[in-house]
Amino acid sequence: MKILGIDPGSRKAGWALIEKDGRKITYLSSGSLRYDKIDNFVDRLGVIYNSIQELMTEYSPAVVAIESLIYVKSVTSLAKLAQARGAMIAAIVQTHSGKVYEYSPNSIKSTVTGYGHADKLAIEKTLKMIFGQIEFKTNDESDALAIALCHALGGSTNVAGTKVKSSSRGRTLKSVFKDREKRS
Repeated sequence: MKILGIDPGSRKAGWALIEKDGRKITYLSSGSLRYDKIDNFVDRLGVIYNSIQELMTEYSPAVVAIESLIYVKSVTSLAKLAQARGAMIAAIVQTHSGKVYEYSPNSIKSTVTGYGHADKLAIEKTLKMIFGQIEFKTNDESDALAIALCHALGGSTNVAGTKVKSSSRGRTLKSVFKDREKRS
């Protein structure tokens, strides 16, 4: 099962694709999408929509996981992030027959590192321990991989907010490391 993780943003966004086959989780690809060169925000929304549709068409994931809205100090920034995220979800739903899941930043950090307030360096370090030495171009890219991994490891909530599966029944980070050691 291919899982596409998306770290949404109105100026730049990260994406990462992994594959889960039973207990094995494999990194496939990742990158970042930049929208900051488009000054007109409404025009940027169209580009955001189209870029996500292209990702969906190119990689055909079975599942999409996206970060939920986060607290920001500026109401204007929150409004733009919400609109960008909405454009992304609309593009996903338009081209994708599978489910879309969302995760809070603390849930992602907790699932991936074991600590809900981990910093970006701790997340990247954990991801490199799991997947090997990936060179992330941006934090958005590593965040997107963490989002995809969060979905692969455990509980999930779909965009409508319905609890689908409890994270306590999902895989733990410890089990991922045990499996990795067995394969080595």
